[in-house]
Amino acid sequence: MKKKLYILLIMLIVIPLAGELKIYPFHDSYRVSFGTPIFFFFLLWVRKLHPILSGFIIGICVVLFRIFLSMCLAGSFHLIPTFMLNFPAFFYYLTYAVLFYIVGVKYLNHHLFLGFLSALIEISASMVELSIRHIFLGDYINITVFNKIIIIAIIRSFFVLGFFNIIKLHEKEEEVEKQQEQNRSMSILISSLYAESIQLKKSLLNAEHITRNCYDLYRDLKNSKEVINASEVSKKVLGIAGEVHEIKKDNQRIYAGLSEMVSNGNSSDYMSLDEIINIIINTNKKYADTLSKNINFILELEQIDNSFHAFILLSILNNLVSNSVEAITEAGFIKISVHKVHDFIEFKLSDNGAYIPDNKKELIFKPGYTTKYDETGKPSTGIGLSYVKEIVNNLNGNLNLQSTTEETSFIINLPINNLIRR
Repeated sequence: MKKKLYILLIMLIVIPLAGELKIYPFHDSYRVSFGTPIFFFFLLWVRKLHPILSGFIIGICVVLFRIFLSMCLAGSFHLIPTFMLNFPAFFYYLTYAVLFYIVGVKYLNHHLFLGFLSALIEISASMVELSIRHIFLGDYINITVFNKIIIIAIIRSFFVLGFFNIIKLHEKEEEVEKQQEQNRSMSILISSLYAESIQLKKSLLNAEHITRNCYDLYRDLKNSKEVINASEVSKKVLGIAGEVHEIKKDNQRIYAGLSEMVSNGNSSDYMSLDEIINIIINTNKKYADTLSKNINFILELEQIDNSFHAFILLSILNNLVSNSVEAITEAGFIKISVHKVHDFIEFKLSDNGAYIPDNKKELIFKPGYTTKYDETGKPSTGIGLSYVKEIVNNLNGNLNLQSTTEETSFIINLPINNLIRR
C-alpha cells in the first residue's frame, strides 16, 4: 500500500511538471506537452494502480497546478477564466485512463498492437478535450487539426512504447544474467557434492575393510586357547566392529542420496564444453579478483558437438583452476586447452605459478598434503588434488603432471563415453 501511494505521489509531481514543457500547435488554448507520454509510461510501468483512479486524480492535479501556475505568473487572481481555460485537461486524462483500462490493458504484452491502440486512445482523448474547448472556449476543429492530432499521437505513443521496451529489455537481460550467475553457483555447489560423494564412496570401502578385519580378529580371538583374555578382548573388538558397521550404514545412506542427485541428472546437468569452461573461467576470475590478483585466462577449445555431464567436469577442472589461481603470486596466466584425442578428451591446464619439484609430484596427490595456510597458520584440508585424482580414476582416465620453473601443467585424459549422456 505504501509503495502504491509513493508511486502515485511521484506521478502527481512529475506529470503536471512535464505538462509545462509544451507547444501550441493550433495557435489556440490546446497544448501538446510531455505530460501525456509520462502518463502513458506510468500506466505501462505501474500496473498495480488502477488506471481510471490514476487518470481521475492526475486530471484534477494537472488542472489545479495549471490554475495555480497561471495565477502566480499573471500576478492577479482570476479564478473563473483560468479555470475555464484549464479544466478541459481533466477530461483528457480521465478519457485517456478510461479507454486505456477498457482497451489497452488486455494487450499489454502485444507491443506493436498496443502502440496503435495507444495512438487511438490519445486521439480520442484529444478529441474529447478539443470538443469541450470548442463548446466553452470556441476553439476550432477541422481536418487539419485532426491530421496533426493523429501524427502527434502516433509519434508520442510509439516513442514511449519504444523507450519502455528498452527498459524492459534491459531488465530482462539483468534477470537472465542473474539467473545464469545462480546456475553457475549451483553448478559449482553440486560439483563439490559430486567430489564429496567420490570421497564418501572411498570411505565406505575403508569402513567395509575395517569391519571385515575386525570380525576376522574377533573370530580368531574367540578360538584362541587363552579363553579368558581372548574372550574379553574379542568382545571389545566386536563392539568396535559394530560401531564401524554403523558408520558404514550412515555413509551408505548419504552416498545413495548424493549419487542419485549427481547421477540421475536431467537435461540441464549436461552442457556443451564451451558453457562448462566459461562457468569455470568466470567463477575463477571473480576468485582472482577477491585475492587481488591480475590473472589472464587463456582458452584454447576444440569444437566438440556432444553435451557433457557438467558436474563431473566442474568437479575436476574447477579444483585445478582454483589451485592455479592460489599458486600465482600476484600476476600471471592460466591456460585451458581442450582437444579430442580419439575416444578421449584431453584437458590441459597450465599456469606460471609455483614450481613443483619431481620429489613432490606424487606427494601432492596424497590426502592431507598441503602447502597452503590461512592467516592464523591453520593448514587447508589438502584433499583437493586427491579428489581430482580419485574422480579421474573412477572415470577410467589418467592424470599427468608436468612442471618446470616457467610453467606447471596438469594433463587429464578422460573417455568421452563416460562423460556424455547414454
